[in-house]
Amino acid sequence: QVRLVESGGSSVQAGGSLRLSCVASGDTYSGYRMAWFRQVPGKEREGVAAIDSGGRTSYADSVKGRFTVSKDNAKNLLYLQMNSLRPEDTATYYCAAYMNRAYVALIPPPLYSYAYNYWGQGTQVTVSS
Repeated sequence: QVRLVESGGSSVQAGGSLRLSCVASGDTYSGYRMAWFRQVPGKEREGVAAIDSGGRTSYADSVKGRFTVSKDNAKNLLYLQMNSLRPEDTATYYCAAYMNRAYVALIPPPLYSYAYNYWGQGTQVTVSS
């Protein structure tokens, strides 16, 4: 089992920045992919950014050039640096991971939810205009 805990969500004005963090603990493996998703009540969960153990990344078109996903392998940490935030970025942000002994990389790392088997509880980001 893998446990994911997000932090860093807050309220910010449009144009501001936030950095989300996600720490993974438990049965982590050297091969994995991790991602950030977000969800607004009444809407489907949306993939925002993903990164794999090889350092490959992918981004949703809506956040390209504004958000950056990164990881600290030594600390089992995943980050999402969010710049130039917009009101439409308001959502609950979830950290997700796929970790398995039989891990096979998907290139680029996917942004669909069924590619991940572990989820955090979410952290709220609110952007006001």
